Amino acid sequence: MAKIVQCIPNFSEGKDQTVIGALVETAGSVPGVTLLDHSSDASHNRSVFTLVGSPEGVAEAAFRLCKLASEKIDMTKHSGEHPRMGATDVIPFVPIQDVTVEECVGLSKQVAQRIWDELKIPSFLYEYSASRPERKNLAKVRKGQFEGMPEKLLEEDWAPDYGERKIHPTAGITAIGARPPLVAFNVNLNTSDLDIANKIAKTIRGSSGGYQHCKAIGVMLEDRNIAQVSMNMVNYEGTPLYRAYEAIRFEAARWGVEIIGSEIIGLTPAKALIDAAEYYLKIENFDYGKQVLENHLL
Repeated sequence: MAKIVQCIPNFSEGKDQTVIGALVETAGSVPGVTLLDHSSDASHNRSVFTLVGSPEGVAEAAFRLCKLASEKIDMTKHSGEHPRMGATDVIPFVPIQDVTVEECVGLSKQVAQRIWDELKIPSFLYEYSASRPERKNLAKVRKGQFEGMPEKLLEEDWAPDYGERKIHPTAGITAIGARPPLVAFNVNLNTSDLDIANKIAKTIRGSSGGYQHCKAIGVMLEDRNIAQVSMNMVNYEGTPLYRAYEAIRFEAARWGVEIIGSEIIGLTPAKALIDAAEYYLKIENFDYGKQVLENHLL
């Protein structure tokens, strides 16, 4: 059985189609690596790519993409709703087939070292690759963002895992690590009041006492003039999508606000959506392994 790793690099560019096109072309240039999906958002000013392939191929693709991003994206001119600290903001590796978490941790360190050696872009290791407990959470690692990172790197506890205590002048710093699959799930509200989205996000996210496996922030979608609760569901079985959705609906009603839609960014495991269907349809005694047709075709 072939070893397969998933890599989901996030880039701080969601508007310039020339740059995005160049990233797509680069992603498809490595033998044995497939670009499954890419999505860009102008309000977030961010693009998310989903690659799969051999460990060696995915590592090479991640490096080439980081190199191109460092050449095409100038963080001193970047602004967007999504928190960010680098041109290539985050590079996660996810074990998919016949690959261990430990192998993905090793892969993340290998790529981090090469990015420093050849591009002089420092990096933090996060999630399973984290060198210390406080670096496991990406939000803590990224706190301060690009503008505050030079000062942060001089703090005693925040030297980069790879590189010197200074950011790359235009490409910033990157978070690299191994992690389990997550679902990027956003819920849109029929209000332009960002404060409401922020209050809801604070209520549901684990770091504020909400759901353990939910990370959430409020963002403004300027092109639609609506507020959004933007989430990373880091364990979609521990905290199902429908639970977060219903909590948002409940909290929004408190402010006289309704949900007008939701979206998945990038790819999602089928089970995350089937669990939601099972919940809302009130299906009794459902067996995901036996009753989903596609599971018998693989």
